[in-house]
Amino acid sequence: MSVTIGVVRFPGTNCEFDTLDALRDLGANTELLSNDQVSLPGIDAVVIPGGFAHGDYLRTGAIARFSPVMGAVTAFANAGRPVVGICNGFQVLTEAGLLPGALRPNAGLSFVCQSQRVVMAAADHVLSHGLARAEELSIPINHFEGNYVCDEPTLQRLRDNDQIVLRYVDNPNGSLDDIAGICNETRNVVGLMPHPERATAELLGSTDGIRLLDALLHAAAESRCLAESQAV
Repeated sequence: MSVTIGVVRFPGTNCEFDTLDALRDLGANTELLSNDQVSLPGIDAVVIPGGFAHGDYLRTGAIARFSPVMGAVTAFANAGRPVVGICNGFQVLTEAGLLPGALRPNAGLSFVCQSQRVVMAAADHVLSHGLARAEELSIPINHFEGNYVCDEPTLQRLRDNDQIVLRYVDNPNGSLDDIAGICNETRNVVGLMPHPERATAELLGSTDGIRLLDALLHAAAESRCLAESQAV
């Protein structure tokens, strides 16, 4: 089944075309979504890609959170449809309240750009199809504010509900509990700091990103089938 993935672009986004190309290479139809869009007709899953939305001038994701498109993305997520935020997109999802916690500057206040080993820490979410718990992947990171933080009760809920989806093998940024990605309680919204769209060819150093993006396409197809059955 062919699915359509919408990729959101804010002023300052810079990974949208990498993401579109990677998804198209896997057979998905894609649509570039503008920040002033107020509906998502025909979209089966949404990706908020990396970059520097609005230049990160206030706080990463804090201005983007008020863009009209985020109302549509929130409604889409609340309907149980797949939403994934990559790097800056993860930051936007936390600012929008679709994921708990926040991303703050890396430990040591250093920008990190490197290949990173991560472990699949949870199953049964929109990036897990075909991947085993504890499976290790090599996915690059590229961020200054990837240090995940939350209060102790939130961290305990994340652990209890199996919402930590990726952990760093060697923590590069001081992130709490080595967290590289989390999901919401209903498991249809995922935020991750690593960039799977940059790990889709041996020339790039790894093809492990394909597995995460393939899982998203699988989730989008399931979501589309469910939406079509509910419309009948």
